Amino acid sequence: MSAMTERIVPTVAGRVRAGLLAALAALPAAAWAHAPEAGARAGTSIPWTFEPWVVGSLLVSAALYALGLHRLWRKAGRDRGVHGTQAAAFAAGWLVLVAALVSPLDALGGLLFSGHMVQHELLMVVAAPLLVMSRPLAVWTWGLPSTWRRAAGRCAASAPVAWLWRLLTYPPAAWALHGVALWGWHVPPAFEAALASNAIHALQHISFLVTALLFWWAPLGRAARTDAGASMLYLFTTMVHTGALGALLTLSPTLWYPAYAGSTAAFALDPLEDQQIGGLIMWIPAGLAYLAAALAVMARSLRESGGRQRAVP
Repeated sequence: MSAMTERIVPTVAGRVRAGLLAALAALPAAAWAHAPEAGARAGTSIPWTFEPWVVGSLLVSAALYALGLHRLWRKAGRDRGVHGTQAAAFAAGWLVLVAALVSPLDALGGLLFSGHMVQHELLMVVAAPLLVMSRPLAVWTWGLPSTWRRAAGRCAASAPVAWLWRLLTYPPAAWALHGVALWGWHVPPAFEAALASNAIHALQHISFLVTALLFWWAPLGRAARTDAGASMLYLFTTMVHTGALGALLTLSPTLWYPAYAGSTAAFALDPLEDQQIGGLIMWIPAGLAYLAAALAVMARSLRESGGRQRAVP
């Protein structure tokens, strides 16, 4: 190891360690906005974010899922078509969306890059896979009035819509779309534009969530349970490239997003420490989520192959 590297590594490690300790001390009180000391440090409270279109979309999605599940189970029987575990996955994913988009974490993301990274990872590696496992499209369809349900069925069966769905959920296409969204929005001009504009910020979050839903459909969707090896490669390569982006943010000696330069001091962090913490969040916890999903795919494949072997006389 060169002398320069020996100097850099302890410096980065020390900054990250100090930043993590400061963040752990400052974030809980500031995030809930009820501690006077935190409010005094930040100069403002950090409230819940009640954007009408966000709250409305969440409420409609929950009501439609509950109604569709009730109708489906009333017609087919409880746990038929959709299991209780899948319904629980929807409830958990929905609550994660509330935490990411409505709770004080949303406002905190405007003050700390690390807070913003927590929000993005909740959308992409927690809420998205849970929602995919819950089969929301089928249940939402059952929640529609009968005439709308038949129209939705005809639309989904039409050649253009079926072709578009196959294209967007084709694993290489979904993998590429998700990667482009992730890397593209972290280019400094794009990220700072999202911080400066509510409309661009909303577009950023929509693109993260939609591409993540398409991405997770490949390893977790019902139609994709045939090639465990491909699914594991798919997840592993995503873990590698997202980890690479996180490592770049963590180890960079320069600040990528100057918009945070004036707000991190309220949390006893300098902007570079905040960036390093955000990079670590993308690098390690998010990487572990992809690894856990790959292991789950492997375990499912082993169970299914064992079941087939036992079924052979």
